[in-house]
Amino acid sequence: MFSTNQYHAIKSFTAYCLGAMYVYIGIKHFTDPQYFINITPPIPFKPLAVYFTGVLEIFGGAFLFLQKTRKLGGIILIFLLVIVFPANIYLYISEIPRELLGITQTQALTRMPFQIPLIIIAYWHSKKDTSKRFDLVALSLFVPTILYFANL
Repeated sequence: MFSTNQYHAIKSFTAYCLGAMYVYIGIKHFTDPQYFINITPPIPFKPLAVYFTGVLEIFGGAFLFLQKTRKLGGIILIFLLVIVFPANIYLYISEIPRELLGITQTQALTRMPFQIPLIIIAYWHSKKDTSKRFDLVALSLFVPTILYFANL
């Protein structure tokens, strides 16, 4: 279907797109921390958690831009996606953050499964070479995932 060079070019393009998305969202953790505090489960030091995850998003996303740091970026983003998953559950089960964000429980539920493709894509970006089959899986997950998050 695609040559090896084409796969690498496509993979780089997806890394740049997601990298930019993560950096943008990471910066929002600092410019609009209340938005993220509102969806953070009841834990101590909510603002610190928001700033910490913002730093992870900024560095993880920025590291996707360069081939030399892409592996570390992917690992950071996998870690980030795992530790923020409870916030998605909290958003689903708690009416307060949904009201603050102006979303329904169904919309909150729709967000949760997207963590899986984001983790798969981060893993894909963390690997220099993957099978063509895995490339196709990650690429097919990329398109709906990026479209979903671009429409939030």
